[in-house]
Amino acid sequence: MKFLLVAVHAKYIHMGLAVYSLRSYAGKELREHIELAEYTINQQAEDILADLYRRRPDAVGFSCYIWNISMVKRLIREFHKLRPEVPIWLGGPEVSYEYQGLFEELPEVTGIMTGEGEETFRELLQWYVEREKELKELGREEGVTTAKEFREPDRGKEETGEWNAAWRKKFGETEPAIPGTVTRCGSFGIRAPLLMDELPFYYEELNEAEREQAGYKILYYESSRGCPFRCSYCLSSIEKQVRLRSLKLVKRELQYFLDRKVKQVKFIDRTFNCNREHALQIWRFLLEHDNGVTNFHFEIAAELLGEEELALFSQMRAGLIQLEIGVQTTNQETLDAIHRPANLEKLKMTVMSIHKLHKIHQHLDLIAGLPYENMQSFRKSFNDVYAMRPDQLQLGFLKLLKGSEMYDRAEEYGIVCQSEPPYEVLYTKWLSYEDVQELKKVEKMLELFYNSGQFTHTLPALQKLFEDPYDMFLSLANFHEDKGFFINNPARSYRYEAILEFAESIIQKQCEKQKWNEDLCRKMETLFRELLTFDLYLREKAKSRPSFAKDIRAYYQEISAFYRKEKDTPDLLSSYAEKGYDSKQMMRMTHMELFSYPVWDEKWIDEIQLERLHAEPETFVLFDYEMRDPLNHAAHYTTIQLQN
Repeated sequence: MKFLLVAVHAKYIHMGLAVYSLRSYAGKELREHIELAEYTINQQAEDILADLYRRRPDAVGFSCYIWNISMVKRLIREFHKLRPEVPIWLGGPEVSYEYQGLFEELPEVTGIMTGEGEETFRELLQWYVEREKELKELGREEGVTTAKEFREPDRGKEETGEWNAAWRKKFGETEPAIPGTVTRCGSFGIRAPLLMDELPFYYEELNEAEREQAGYKILYYESSRGCPFRCSYCLSSIEKQVRLRSLKLVKRELQYFLDRKVKQVKFIDRTFNCNREHALQIWRFLLEHDNGVTNFHFEIAAELLGEEELALFSQMRAGLIQLEIGVQTTNQETLDAIHRPANLEKLKMTVMSIHKLHKIHQHLDLIAGLPYENMQSFRKSFNDVYAMRPDQLQLGFLKLLKGSEMYDRAEEYGIVCQSEPPYEVLYTKWLSYEDVQELKKVEKMLELFYNSGQFTHTLPALQKLFEDPYDMFLSLANFHEDKGFFINNPARSYRYEAILEFAESIIQKQCEKQKWNEDLCRKMETLFRELLTFDLYLREKAKSRPSFAKDIRAYYQEISAFYRKEKDTPDLLSSYAEKGYDSKQMMRMTHMELFSYPVWDEKWIDEIQLERLHAEPETFVLFDYEMRDPLNHAAHYTTIQLQN
């Protein structure tokens, strides 16, 4: 008996927690009957289908989510044509509700495992193993050699013969009536949630090939299940009880990751710090056992953090942990409607305090399409969260998930979503389809120019030319649309040219509107060219000099003299000298640039008034690419004055 568990991921770097957990919980005695198959939605369906067929399973189980359900449905239909005798089981949040409609859409499906699948799958697999054994024993008497050769007789035909009688006596006419499963015959009950300590740590059970693959992927870990909050758009709100894994087990398992220096471990706990002591103990452990390499990701409620947590964070290595914080909206009426308690002022102060530490990457989320949020309200939410200076700001769109309260109340709220996954909002009572499309364009600009981390010094200065951040990104989106960049997306390197052209067009408009003199306008253009030059070289040693960078050929002798001095009497580049590099090699491996304005100084950028821009002393900046910021990977830089 071979039961094939199939995971179809959104990306290759993801690892299938569900299928590994099911296999591990099934136990050693059943493990020989389980095979795992992992793919991604970016693969060709034909290639996946061929691989499924090649594996010759006796039963198949698909893990179903909004990002893969379309692919899974296609695979189910085609695989059933090739192997109609193979039972097909489904599990996961995308198939855990509205069973009747799913069975009508997919007559090929045998059954669904609902809720937590570990115990259900173990019993289901045991049933198939025992059935195969019985069938083989029966087959030897009746000439049937394997269970795969058996097909249940058509119900419309007369059933005769000793074999069919024996089948009906031993197994009945339906699939197994196991708690936690649903078949066309009905639901067989709901299982009680498992104790967290009953779940095995499946990473210890990976075979050599799986362990090697895991080294290239994000590893997922859960120290709790359930969520105390009742957010109406989220399926986690259905189970309000939070179950915690014992700290003794958690610490032992985290040490497993630390010992192997894995790149990233992502906790999938829905609100990791809902139990404050549990979170504190884990964070203290990571601080004390930091291996200098591994990063740990947590989804938290920032307003629940206190002084003790902030003091702990201040001691951590930059990059040890990163935090994902779901703000979703700053509209209090909306927060009340979606049952999301939030102390927005406390959240803001906490996020800003963490930002000042410059040790923890913060990812903040907004959701467009929530009840009572129109364009004016969402614009305010956007500007409020942008002002918190997150490292990443994700502008997401409401998805109506089957089983959620929001799904049940969609008609009441006038929320209309797409019929196909991911069921994203099209319009609401408060947002028109045109509004949603505008937000889509803003989201694209946010990803390209903010979340990319390419323009960390340019954007704050550019914002000063606009009413607010949202206005800046909307204007940038309209510029991109006019240039046709949404259809023909420019290369990453060209974004610098594109945003410079945009900035210069805005400067020209402002100069005409404000009646600024030509000298001031030229200074502004020079400032933005230098900001972009700094941002470019902060990220990478460019292969070719950008057209907007200042001409520094007249300073070549001074620059060469600096590198010769560094070779003979190392100071700023001592690490290069220790490795035996000569001055020309040092020059190729680092970069030196001349600036008329202190564009590296974030405080100066924050306080500058563009209409009063004045000349500053020219200064060289040395970019060292061997030394990078562990949080944002920016090159280390030093300001220097060269000898004439």
